[in-house]
Amino acid sequence: MAKQIKPIMTVGIGGAAGDGIREAGSNLGILLNDVGLKTHFSFKYPSLIRGGHNYSRLSFSKEKIFYDYKKLDVLIALNEESIKRHLGELNKNAIVFAENFDDEDKKALGENAISLPLTEFITNIKAPSITRSSVALGALCYLLDLPLGNMTKIFNEIFRAKSPETNILLAEMGYKHLEKLNIKHSNLIAHELINSPTAEFIDGNTAVARGLVAAGLNTYVSYPMTPSSSILHFLASQERNFKIKVIHPENEISSINMALGMAYAGERVAVGTAGGGFALMQEAFSLAGMAEVPLVVAVSQRHAPATGVPTHSSQSDLRFVLHAGHGEFPRIVIAPGDPEESFRAGADALNLAWKYQLPAIVLLDKHVSENMTTSTINPKSVMIEKGKILISVDSSYKRYALSKDGVSPLAFPGTPNAVVKFDSYEHDEGGITTEEIPTIKAMQEKRFAKYASLAKEFKNFETVKTYGDPKSKNVIVFWGSTKTVLLEAAKYFKKTVKILQILWLEPFDVASVSKNLKGAKKIINIESNHNGQLAGLIREKTGIEVTNSILRYDSAPFDPLELAETLNKLI
Repeated sequence: MAKQIKPIMTVGIGGAAGDGIREAGSNLGILLNDVGLKTHFSFKYPSLIRGGHNYSRLSFSKEKIFYDYKKLDVLIALNEESIKRHLGELNKNAIVFAENFDDEDKKALGENAISLPLTEFITNIKAPSITRSSVALGALCYLLDLPLGNMTKIFNEIFRAKSPETNILLAEMGYKHLEKLNIKHSNLIAHELINSPTAEFIDGNTAVARGLVAAGLNTYVSYPMTPSSSILHFLASQERNFKIKVIHPENEISSINMALGMAYAGERVAVGTAGGGFALMQEAFSLAGMAEVPLVVAVSQRHAPATGVPTHSSQSDLRFVLHAGHGEFPRIVIAPGDPEESFRAGADALNLAWKYQLPAIVLLDKHVSENMTTSTINPKSVMIEKGKILISVDSSYKRYALSKDGVSPLAFPGTPNAVVKFDSYEHDEGGITTEEIPTIKAMQEKRFAKYASLAKEFKNFETVKTYGDPKSKNVIVFWGSTKTVLLEAAKYFKKTVKILQILWLEPFDVASVSKNLKGAKKIINIESNHNGQLAGLIREKTGIEVTNSILRYDSAPFDPLELAETLNKLI
């Protein structure tokens, strides 16, 4: 297996649901980001309200890090199950923080095991059990030689809505406990690396939400469904700050129908869901296509059909969203691979939905939605595009007037002199239902003319991205969340390769993809699905055959070192 580059450090935090494992991991990531380190964080949890094993993992370094590693340098075990599950993942000389173990236990945990009196500390100050992780974070800060002042500052910010004093006190107790034990500071991340933060520590769901807001979002409507739920939670928490409305209806069907009504009335609106929720929205999604209603749907994929494995990830809904809804109608599908691209995708989807009066999908998955990484987000880079909106009209106004670019002037109910039709039936230019063959043909051609107009805009957007050696005859293709693990794996490639990321999946930038694959001797496709859906799409759109596919369809993520080893054999 490829050998990991140093200095990169990986910390795992394990415990039961209710132990605050996600919060401990994300808080640590915020702290590391605050001192200028680059971090990637992932969180694994079962689909249970309480109980089951929860696990946070962070890898961090001075240099940009795209994904976290399986092998651990530090394990923080808040229960015995965490030790059993992750003991085999420890690197040589790894450090284990655990509670109340004896000499016999230490033989299994290794000479670097450190006992933390978690229960004793929280009992002494009458703190709730969930705060135990703060003791461990304080101990870890000492181990990493990170300033206690930075930790206190971060905890004051994180817990400002509550009382931060308890968590700060427990963190200081953990810090001083290691100090009393005279534990040596780790040299895996040298103290001199510490500097000021240059970016945010953010997940894809928060980023796509902020992108929507930057592009003028008025209302977000969603029924919560993992792994899209935190878009709803974040926007609801920021409703007043962003000056938007956030609505939680009774189900997914109500959500999208409510959103259609709002868009018809002039509200810039978005909906969020997962694959199963989007399946319930199909009739309304088709209505958006027929009525040419601007709408954004964020779809975050989870593994397997039906309920599947709802808290695990895959990339198996690509074909579903490309062909979602009955009948034929244009749509936009953008699949970001990290938070920075998620922000841009949210903003572009909302602007383009209104510019071209069609539904747009931001296709996420659990890893993009919930993993956090050091990112640069710039809301000021987004301009709001309103599209062909009319402030005043005369009595001759036609909602679906034919035009070369396929986009009709848009007025809203209440505009003087305007009669604004909204119809699921095929219609003429005025929105009156029709079964006249020439009109049916003209309206279908009008809607699909939007694709030709969109194609002219490809040059204004990153429909594809390339990395690595542009002259290499070996090309790796991918989409979505595979980006992060692939770019981390690329640090260990033995030969140079060209890496092609396809962000716009509909409309498909045939010219750019074909140009980047022209002359390639070996095209290696990497996806988290069974059927190689991107490979099939490339063949369908360009006629180019992928020569090899590396597919993972067990709901688990790729590991950078394992992926690098597999690719080195193929390249």
